[in-house]
Amino acid sequence: MLRFGIDLGGTKTEGTILDGRSGERLFRERIATGQSSYDALLTGVERLYRRMAEHAGETAHTLGIGTPGAVSARTGLLKNSNTLCLNGRPVAHDLRARLGRELALENDANCFALAEARLGAGRGRRVAFGVIMGTGCGGGIVIDGQIHSGLQSIAGEWGHTRIDPAGPQCYCGQRGCVETFISGSGLEARYAEACGERCAAAEIVARSRAGDERCGRIMAAFFAHFGQALANLIAVLDPDIVVLGGGLSNIDELYTRGVREVAARVFSDSLETPIVRHALGDAAGAIGAALVGA
Repeated sequence: MLRFGIDLGGTKTEGTILDGRSGERLFRERIATGQSSYDALLTGVERLYRRMAEHAGETAHTLGIGTPGAVSARTGLLKNSNTLCLNGRPVAHDLRARLGRELALENDANCFALAEARLGAGRGRRVAFGVIMGTGCGGGIVIDGQIHSGLQSIAGEWGHTRIDPAGPQCYCGQRGCVETFISGSGLEARYAEACGERCAAAEIVARSRAGDERCGRIMAAFFAHFGQALANLIAVLDPDIVVLGGGLSNIDELYTRGVREVAARVFSDSLETPIVRHALGDAAGAIGAALVGA
């Protein structure tokens, strides 16, 4: 039995095939995420799945798909996705119809957290919190190797906890959400506000390192908001480990300066929680999707 996993991300959609026994990765492919419409997103997933099925031949397989957002227990429709065209849509139903098979749909941050907890940086830890700092900002909780989704499928959604009620408007309708400050889109928006022009997140980081004063101030605020957001999370969950993923998790200073900002705010006499970089790279989401597949 093979395990198929597809991670529908903000900028890329990735597919992976795992050997069901050994966990060995047998296939990996990614395509640009077409965000022009709901239909375009599902078409991209379908095309990637067909290529995976062709690669696997007649071998039986499960299928899991990770998406931003979660399925509403009340309506069966997707909610809380920062890929807005997915919200209010029967994503699982429509994908089952397109692909002609059963599948499991799971939040992408939960998939990341599960992969890192079972196979990556959180291996051996009872309670792991996985952080996504990419286009958006999400999180997932894994306890004893199992995803903890919560009653409303929102457990771990730290990206939409508010750290500044007077802060920037978030797509979710609130102001000052974590995501508006420490996601890639949030960092770029804060730069645009301060400087009156657009700049990619990686360039903001690079300019700050090179001594640019404006970028230095923006990054100082970024690390302070990171510290407050994680200190709040640790005060509620007190996990055994926090694993960072997503494009911004590759900012080296998060593990020095960022951790110091957390330690300065945590509700304890010391910060004992390891805050570490992902071990599985940007493939973790697809690997986690494969692990939850039906």
